[in-house]
Amino acid sequence: MDIVHQLGELFLGALPTVVLILIFYSILKSLFFKPLLAVMAEREARSIGAQRAAEAAQAAAAEKVKQHQDAVRQARGTIYAEQEAARKKLLDERAAQVKDARAKATVEVGQAKERVAADLLAARRDMEPDIAQLASEITARVLQPAREAPRETR
Repeated sequence: MDIVHQLGELFLGALPTVVLILIFYSILKSLFFKPLLAVMAEREARSIGAQRAAEAAQAAAAEKVKQHQDAVRQARGTIYAEQEAARKKLLDERAAQVKDARAKATVEVGQAKERVAADLLAARRDMEPDIAQLASEITARVLQPAREAPRETR
């Protein structure tokens, strides 16, 4: 029984310490842990909210980038179409100029051929009366050296 009695005294001596610890625990819980847990929960909620807001901002930025790329692609297509139209117009103009130049050149060549033919005809007409005289002079000169040249003896 002595042990039971000692245990009883031990429990009675420890009772004020246990009561103080429980009071201290309840004070700490209500004054320290409860506000600390509330701040931590609020911080967690804010960080989750910030993450969601960041994800939403990233999605919106990605959408804007896609829209911008689509607009740039469309603008490039428009510019390329305008450039192609301008290039085609210039090529058509160049082809028309070349066609006109060829037509003018053909006319000028035809006129030059006509002038040459007319000059040839005029030259023939001018030379016709003198042809017989020129032929006899040429014949005489060609044959004259043969007549005057001494014959070689072998």
